[in-house]
Amino acid sequence: MGIVVIFALVTILSVFGLLRSLKEKNVMGIFFAFGTLAVFGWFTVMTLLNSGFPTVH
Repeated sequence: MGIVVIFALVTILSVFGLLRSLKEKNVMGIFFAFGTLAVFGWFTVMTLLNSGFPTVH
């Protein structure tokens, strides 16, 4: 279940990257940050739906 945590961290960091790129009006940064957000966000949601929320054992 560690992969859910990694996907979620990458998704959160891509949101920060997207906001920074929008602030600086960096078109290439916006493109890659949005792509990362879309792909890893999708992986995060689908992994949570498929495997459930990670619990501590």
